[in-house]
Amino acid sequence: MSKDSNKHTPFDVNALWELARIGAPSLSPDGAQAVASITRYSMETDKGASSLHLFSTLGGEPRRLTAAGDKDSEPQWSPRGELIAFLARREQEGVKDEEAQLYVIAPDGGEARRVAQVATGIEAFKWFPDGKRIAFVSWVRPGLKGTAAQEKAHKAFTKERKETGYVTEETIYRFWDRNLPMERVPHLHVVDVATGKVRDLFEGSIHELTRAEPDSHCFDISPDGKRIAFAFDPSAEKKLGNVHTLCEIEVASREVSVLLADKDWDFTAPRYSHGGHHLAFLASHQGLKHTMPTQLAVLDTHGRWAVMSADWDHEVAAPLEWDEDDGALLFAAEDRGRRHVWRFELATLKPTVVFEGGHAGSFALAAGTLVVNHDSVQFPPRLSVQTSDGPQRIDGGLNADLLARHRFGTHEEVSITGAQGDAVQMWLIHPPGFDPKKKKAYPLLHLIHGGPHTAFGDSWHWRWNHQAFAAAGYVVACVNYHGSSSFGHAFLDSITHRWGELELQDVEAGTDWLLKQPWADPKRVFATGGSYGGYMVAWMNGHVEAGRYQAYVCHAGCFDWKAMFADDCASYHSKELGAWYWDDPAKVAAQSPDTFAKNFNTPTLVIHGAKDYRVPDAQGLAYYNTLKAQGLPARLVWFPDENHWILKPRNSRQWYGEFLGWLKRYDRKG
Repeated sequence: MSKDSNKHTPFDVNALWELARIGAPSLSPDGAQAVASITRYSMETDKGASSLHLFSTLGGEPRRLTAAGDKDSEPQWSPRGELIAFLARREQEGVKDEEAQLYVIAPDGGEARRVAQVATGIEAFKWFPDGKRIAFVSWVRPGLKGTAAQEKAHKAFTKERKETGYVTEETIYRFWDRNLPMERVPHLHVVDVATGKVRDLFEGSIHELTRAEPDSHCFDISPDGKRIAFAFDPSAEKKLGNVHTLCEIEVASREVSVLLADKDWDFTAPRYSHGGHHLAFLASHQGLKHTMPTQLAVLDTHGRWAVMSADWDHEVAAPLEWDEDDGALLFAAEDRGRRHVWRFELATLKPTVVFEGGHAGSFALAAGTLVVNHDSVQFPPRLSVQTSDGPQRIDGGLNADLLARHRFGTHEEVSITGAQGDAVQMWLIHPPGFDPKKKKAYPLLHLIHGGPHTAFGDSWHWRWNHQAFAAAGYVVACVNYHGSSSFGHAFLDSITHRWGELELQDVEAGTDWLLKQPWADPKRVFATGGSYGGYMVAWMNGHVEAGRYQAYVCHAGCFDWKAMFADDCASYHSKELGAWYWDDPAKVAAQSPDTFAKNFNTPTLVIHGAKDYRVPDAQGLAYYNTLKAQGLPARLVWFPDENHWILKPRNSRQWYGEFLGWLKRYDRKG
């Protein structure tokens, strides 16, 4: 072993949680400085603390801006540059925030000031162009008038109510890991930054924002500050999968007009041009199919609109940012397992990569300066400014000292022939020091991604970290099977109404390719996955012969599609599977792992969180119970305080320990 190797320790879960995590940037109006939150976690306290930091795009060391709070997040620079607004829970002037509130602080430091005390809390916000007002989202009771009435009702419900029953007649009543606020809906509000006076713009109307995580992308403020465009679901029955119209509200009068409505199209993420003559937005032709991509579209002041990216087979993601001359828009979009920032020229309809991933997670644009939060399999998120010489880091080498303690494996992408004879991408992450020419047999570990309409790629994963698995000695394989995003709509849509079929062929093709390599150990092959990847692992257990894989790990996996109707997006089931379970039970059962339980044959670790509403934990419990009833080796790890993801430091450490321990138990050389 070389002296250099002796200096390094394996990159493991403890090292993963030592790393600082930087958030999305916001730029000062002149583009000279960026602000972003940095979160650091403690394994000892099992908690994280976030603070705001300033980063110069012109050179210089970063500077910490806030210290008093423990969850300062989502900073936004004011249009005039004299203030930075952010969300936090603090104690100020004898009042302790029970919900997230809006604060402002001067960029040169000082004490942050709470803008207003909003009893129902604040979830997202945007500055008005004049820098004197802020629009924000809060869940309120739509039948009440005035902030005093809202505060009184909220206090009665949260402090004085003794009953605990959740009562609803809504179709969508829970999302991800929480019940939606009972009898409340998300309204758009305006607050005066100087006085703290709050107005509910939707008060007394039928209008509301999306109930599925309303954020700052679902509305935008006109350049003159007189109007706000927003996406609105006009259906009486609110549910996931409904199409949205684009509406506009006059801030002074609160009069709402419909800008664009089409029963076949879903319109979201509006963004005014600097001149105010055009509105960019995302459009998805849901009338054709539920899997249709979100595309870039533009509406003019005469009501004419067009999809600009119709001939570009990519999915466009919010936010949309107009270039300075209003001749182009910037946005992020995936491309073959990577995610770039693109510039889309409206005159030529030509997309150009202006920042190449890896994975471009978020970006900010101001005064011609582009700052990107980006990552890769090789490094966690960092902040860089794009220059004529390429990306230049501005985060002061965040995490550099910690990362230098470890050796990391190389990664590469290979192309295999998968289902239907199609080329399928597979990513490989090698153990540190991997040498394909050495006579050493490596164990193989499939990480099967969820979704299914997502992709594994050249990105840093905080929960399923490729480098942590590779450091344990595995060659990690990530197959972007049919149904994955970033390879065009036909590839993504190919699995619709026949889940499991093509994906299994692709994963198996990946295994075949791996086993042909001289460095692969055919007796040490494992398959693991989470969410849809967990579904795939359960599906494999019923369709793959015994002995091909030594063990499986199923995290938050779908097991029984009929019982899955208890999830938070049941309205999608018939679209994805091709039928409701009561109309065509055979079709649904043919895509459900539990149907093939009699064929189960491989030791399986089952992991689930009780707060998982996307894949309810009964799925994992049923799978585990089935394996035990059949006398198959199985182990259950159940977290009462986690959702679809394992987010707490110590629970994550336990997760990795159980995960790798299970593989080691069935690794004959482990």
